[in-house]
Amino acid sequence: MAKLYFNYSTMNAGKSTLLLQASYNYIERGMQTYLLTANFDDRAGQGHIGSRIGLTAEADLYSERDNLFGMIKARLDQGPCACVLVDEAQWMSKEQVWQLARAVDDLGVPVMCYGLRVDFRGELFPGSSALLALADEMREVRTICHCGKKATMVIRVDEDGNALTEGAQVEVGGNDRYVSLCRRHWREAVGR
Repeated sequence: MAKLYFNYSTMNAGKSTLLLQASYNYIERGMQTYLLTANFDDRAGQGHIGSRIGLTAEADLYSERDNLFGMIKARLDQGPCACVLVDEAQWMSKEQVWQLARAVDDLGVPVMCYGLRVDFRGELFPGSSALLALADEMREVRTICHCGKKATMVIRVDEDGNALTEGAQVEVGGNDRYVSLCRRHWREAVGR
């Protein structure tokens, strides 16, 4: 039975690596996957999902205006597809998460989403909020703070390494812009 999965964490936990590994496992067994990622995330190159350890794969792009159910249906109409894998799922809208749920329910295809749970301000992303409500199964991908505790929060830093507390919720970046921390060290960094 197909399910909607949400694999979530902070930055640098290996979510994209896990997505690419899952896709590889299907392909190795002769099955096809359908990979999706946000159109404005070009860190691995436009139309690619990449991990910090160097793995990459081509992916179709989605924007906030795209109907993900329609995209998945069009892909399934082209031939068999064992699984849909969505990177940067936090950037989807609530409606797009419902479209994924509909694809699972009506098209019978498993959908595995990978993304951040909270932003640098400690607030849920819209896509993550909807996935926490609608996913059939959820899994936390763990990473660690500099103190060795589990990191559950992330800060955005300026060019001097100072924690930022204001700004747009979505700003693409990597290790140069974001640091994963435990809640205690996040509070210290942002002055809470």
